[in-house]
Amino acid sequence: MASTAITTDKTTPVGHLINGKVIIEGSRSQDVFNPATGEASKQVDLASRRTVEEAITAAQAAYPAWRNTPPIKRARVMFRFKELLEKNADRICEMIGEEHGKINHDAQGELQRGIENVEYACAAPELLKGEHSKNVGPNIDSWSEFQPLGVVAGITPFNFPAMVPLWMYPMALVCGNCFILKPSERDPSSTLFIAQLLQEAGLPDGVMNVVNGDKEAVDTLLDDDRIQAVSFVGSTPIAEYIYTTANANGKRCQALGGAKNHAILMPDADMDNAVNQLLGAAFGSSGERCMALSVAVAVGDATADALVSKMQSAMANLKVGAHTDNSNDFGPVITRQHQNKVVGYINSAEEQGAEIIVDGRNPQVSGYENGFFVGGTLIDKVTPEMQSYQEEIFGPVLQIIRVETMQEAMDLINDHEYGNGTCIFTRDGEAARYFSDNIKVGMVGINVPLPVPVAFHSFGGWKRSLFGDLHAYGPDAVRFYTKRKTVTQRWPSAGIREGALFSMPT
Repeated sequence: MASTAITTDKTTPVGHLINGKVIIEGSRSQDVFNPATGEASKQVDLASRRTVEEAITAAQAAYPAWRNTPPIKRARVMFRFKELLEKNADRICEMIGEEHGKINHDAQGELQRGIENVEYACAAPELLKGEHSKNVGPNIDSWSEFQPLGVVAGITPFNFPAMVPLWMYPMALVCGNCFILKPSERDPSSTLFIAQLLQEAGLPDGVMNVVNGDKEAVDTLLDDDRIQAVSFVGSTPIAEYIYTTANANGKRCQALGGAKNHAILMPDADMDNAVNQLLGAAFGSSGERCMALSVAVAVGDATADALVSKMQSAMANLKVGAHTDNSNDFGPVITRQHQNKVVGYINSAEEQGAEIIVDGRNPQVSGYENGFFVGGTLIDKVTPEMQSYQEEIFGPVLQIIRVETMQEAMDLINDHEYGNGTCIFTRDGEAARYFSDNIKVGMVGINVPLPVPVAFHSFGGWKRSLFGDLHAYGPDAVRFYTKRKTVTQRWPSAGIREGALFSMPT
């Protein structure tokens, strides 16, 4: 097992950050692709059980001192970390583009939303103050504290290699925990680089560790008794596995899964505005967002016909291409396998009777003929029994379903197994209020197609989009990464002997 200095050298495999050093185990590795070219650009080292256990051991050793570090000093690390993220933003976004394919302007937006979670973590002294009550009984005081859990872990997806990890570890760290991050092996470089910036910001060795790997690394984290909590973002089948396994092993767990996000378009909607909003919400980041808006439910055929006509015209100007050209709207999908999967869903919809209005199955991207590209695709006359509607496509595909009434549209959303995000386009305040109050979805937009909560709220869906009781980041993160302790204190007067009391104190 070799140790390397901090590097972004493309000839060196992407390794693991353990106890302040970048480690390359060397026993197993996997190609990391540039999805725009379709070629492997580097390799990532895959951690064995032994390497993951080394990271946990390092975190366990660092925990006592970090736990007892005052919250204000933990927060100061985050202030410096924020500055370093902003200083290195262009470098980070270049790494994201090279391995994920995300256009630079989109990567910059991802990073900024991650930085906002660091800003929230800077408020640790306020967030961790606890509660105090004087004289809850005769000369008895009581207070509650939020104490850290110990060593906690995060398992994050490929689609936001910077932002989603930043949903987790800034708050976990300022709460006094030590952290093990297992990021996606598809695009690991930016995630590792950002973690190294924490060291530059003054975080002690061992408090933050990164292990790249596959299922072996994940299962090690789930099985090890030293891991107290696991936070996960990914697909629903894996989220359910993570949650079930973690709970069976006595760990606290939040596991965010998949989505099928619907937008209802009412007859009174500002259609031009809705179309502009749908373009970005459906096709931004190639639809590889758990909050991507993938289904438009049009109330009435006249609404649907107007939507189809305007979307078809607007989509003629969409540009798909490499991350290096900032005039592109979105880039490739993550792998050849996923490209084929997305195209398979489009084929399935067509075979089952849907109408392909704009076909993105064979985009021509000059100079990048071998890239993993799928163009923006618009599908009309989709019905609920179609496979492409029931399952998460996770690509630049917008499906249109036609219904007669708003209630029918809401029933469609409420009946779906996913409940991550949704929105309604309308000018009717009463309809919007009824929708937001009765829809069975965790994040709701009113004329806002991507209702992703800001950092001082919390992110999470309902139904099979979230396994666990607490949402990600924001106020729920304080609850997730701490355990409450309530202390009740009394100091009897000296020299006074008190008799036994057998009734319940009141």
